[in-house]
Amino acid sequence: MKNLRNTPFKWCASLMALGVSASMTGCEQPVAESHQLEKVAKDPAKNTALWRADLGNGHYQNPILYADYSDPDVVAVGDDFYMTASSFNASPGLPLLHSTDLVNWELIDYVVDKNVPEERFAKPQHGNGIWAPNIRYHDDKLWIFFPDPDHGIYMTNTADPKQGWSEPKLILPGEGIIDPTPMWDDDGQAYLLHGWAKSRAGKNNILTLRKMSADGTEVEAEGEVIINGHELEGYRTLEGPKFYKRGEYYYVFAPAGGVPVGWQSVFRSKNIYGPYEDRIVMEQGDSITNGPHQGSWVHTAAGEDWFIHFQARGPYGRIVHMQPMQWKDGWPVIGVDEDGDGVGNPVTSYRKPEVSKPSPVKTLPFADDFSGNELALQWQWNANFDEDWYSLDAREGYLRLFAQQNVDPQSDNLWLQPSLLLQKLPAPEFIVQTTLEIPETLGEAEGGLLMFGEDYAWIGFRNLPGTGEVEVGEVSCRDVRKDCTENFEPHTRVKAGELTLRMTVSQGGQTVLSYQKENGRFRALGELFQSRRGRWVGAKVGLFVRTDNSELVNAENYIDVKDFRFIPPKG
Repeated sequence: MKNLRNTPFKWCASLMALGVSASMTGCEQPVAESHQLEKVAKDPAKNTALWRADLGNGHYQNPILYADYSDPDVVAVGDDFYMTASSFNASPGLPLLHSTDLVNWELIDYVVDKNVPEERFAKPQHGNGIWAPNIRYHDDKLWIFFPDPDHGIYMTNTADPKQGWSEPKLILPGEGIIDPTPMWDDDGQAYLLHGWAKSRAGKNNILTLRKMSADGTEVEAEGEVIINGHELEGYRTLEGPKFYKRGEYYYVFAPAGGVPVGWQSVFRSKNIYGPYEDRIVMEQGDSITNGPHQGSWVHTAAGEDWFIHFQARGPYGRIVHMQPMQWKDGWPVIGVDEDGDGVGNPVTSYRKPEVSKPSPVKTLPFADDFSGNELALQWQWNANFDEDWYSLDAREGYLRLFAQQNVDPQSDNLWLQPSLLLQKLPAPEFIVQTTLEIPETLGEAEGGLLMFGEDYAWIGFRNLPGTGEVEVGEVSCRDVRKDCTENFEPHTRVKAGELTLRMTVSQGGQTVLSYQKENGRFRALGELFQSRRGRWVGAKVGLFVRTDNSELVNAENYIDVKDFRFIPPKG
């Protein structure tokens, strides 16, 4: 398998929130001091430390990942921990993260380069693709079972994640079969438990158990419903099960009540087929952590128990939290149970886990200076990618993006554009800035810096071939799933060459778009943009360049990207 890794605005934002355009206010943002930008660019820790879970005093804060790693699942392998998460239509898919303390995580790889079937996912399939996966360690191997709601359950495994993974095998075909979780029982019999997507199967709120071969390659066609949410008082949208055995009990950890406002339940039985008794073990309570939704139990080598789950946070996606967990009378209690009723509430901060391999403070990568010979791991495409969309060796220290055919020339809607290079939002507040170099030889093309979701906005350029100039402007497009039409609003004309673009994102995803003028100051364009999540995912930021002329999709029609920076905002 191939790997890809390789406060000045406060006044403007207030006015624009009232509907006053930047052009009417004359809002300009002074450029950050050059030495600050140099420091940020050269110091990887500062470059990515927009959010730190490790407080440096033996405690951590939630979320442990302020990034959209939806439906996280974690497994312990000795003193190491591995996490995977949903990736939907993005390519590469199935992220693999590693930690030695459950707090400081590193993105180390993707399990699949391209979604399968490859031809289907050559076009964006928003909300489809790889849903909630399950990672386990068994028989000296790491295993991942993942669903595609339109095709069924796939399995892949490896004896060494550094050496790549087996080709995903479809082990249980069928529409609407989701949220798989395997179990290898003490007698050697293997099982697969899963949920259902009502949008495909016409049913949900139930969990079905099937026998599985020990090598995970075959699953029986007929299963048995062992937990039926319709028979339980108050249960709806029972999903995301995780299957475990502890002592004489089988346990199913499963959220219910819906992603934004639900709770975490646990079911137990001494017989794998039930009947199961249930208990709510974590709910929001007086905390600010809504949901708290789908996750996994982790038992460490030190004998501690932890629970890692997600919280739905609008444009930020499904960010990852960790809760302490204890056992009481054969039931888990997740979070902190101050009144002793057996139902925990999420914590804001807590002591770090006891581990034998303490980790230095780590933050996920977001910024990129394109100095590597492969794309940095944080980048994903909007669909299965082609190698000829970009180059990192055409010009040292730059990402060369070749203009791709606009797939929707009538409305210029980017929703179905495969060649969007995107990454997750990294923190509740941040500045993202990129510098493009636009050659005078560029033909008919446009592109720039993009905030992408079911509403999206971008700031960038439209080339004026033969003039040596480009128009600088901005675009916003709302309700893109209903086929909105872009309207490029030009602001000024500048010479082709270097163009620096910026987005300043404040709490809640409110975004100001600006470009750098010759005097070094930043000029805000358009209205205050409210970023919005995508289909089952958070908003994303990234880059694109496109053309309506198919004859210009070639090696001579490109822009060069000098850097992609994230800067902590001041004030």
